Amino acid sequence: MAETVVPCVLQKPRHVVRKFLAKPQHEGDGAVVRRSIGRFELRYFDPFLVLDEFSVTAPAGFPDHPHRGFETVTYMLEGAVTHEDFEGHKGTIKAGDLQWMTAGRGIVHSEMPAGKGTSKGLQLWVNLSSKNKMIEPRYQEMQSQDIACASGNGVEVRVIAGESMGVRSPVYTRTPTMYLDFTLKPRAHLRQPIPSAWNAFVYVLEGEGAFGGDKSAPIGPHNLLLLGQGDGVDVWNKSAKPLRFVLVGGEPLGEPVAQLGPFVMNTDEEIDRTIDDFQYCINGFEKAKYWRSEAMVGIEG
Repeated sequence: MAETVVPCVLQKPRHVVRKFLAKPQHEGDGAVVRRSIGRFELRYFDPFLVLDEFSVTAPAGFPDHPHRGFETVTYMLEGAVTHEDFEGHKGTIKAGDLQWMTAGRGIVHSEMPAGKGTSKGLQLWVNLSSKNKMIEPRYQEMQSQDIACASGNGVEVRVIAGESMGVRSPVYTRTPTMYLDFTLKPRAHLRQPIPSAWNAFVYVLEGEGAFGGDKSAPIGPHNLLLLGQGDGVDVWNKSAKPLRFVLVGGEPLGEPVAQLGPFVMNTDEEIDRTIDDFQYCINGFEKAKYWRSEAMVGIEG
């Protein structure tokens, strides 16, 4: 990992305006998630629909289920998850790997743990604009060793999407998005620019840090921090242990949101049509009529 030091000056640093502790809840088939965006207190943070920190151990998992109208971003922290869909796309996402899936007009897939032990990761749902909701499904996948990285002054970053410390991710984001995985050594300070018009948040994975101001109280794991307006954020690690967190930002769509579970459109009428499309296996869901994942075939067999 190359040492990179890029000077940064912020005219209006962002501060934490809201904080949520993501508590465990059950999702899928026996899986446990800590949901921060997409729960009662924070239904939507334009353009982000859901943020889950998931933990799953076989035989639990996320068996066959549909999506339409948004993108899912799966970033593995530990273990591995096997993915399979009705288009024949399949593979295993291991620790440090990324899958950026554009569900578009329709995908039915399964996400199940691979191997023994507990698999952990983050899944982010990014909304798509009305003009992109019915596009063809697409995948962007990167193995851990191929993700752009940089380091300097006690700070390391993995650039999932966007740009930081002079390096840029090749991932294309239809809804303009930044997704950065930072690790700060003890006594390190980070200053990261964020486009002023974007919404942005932090999710803490390990350690504790001061976000937005050096006098701020330290905040620890499983906390989601919504950042206020400004052109960037300051972060300090004043503890004796490393601090790891993700910083995510996106350009708001400013469009109405109609959601029913895994379907996200702009109007209730579009949701009704989506339910019909899925029920009758039409308009993008044709292959759902006869498809079952290998995991489900094994269970049903």
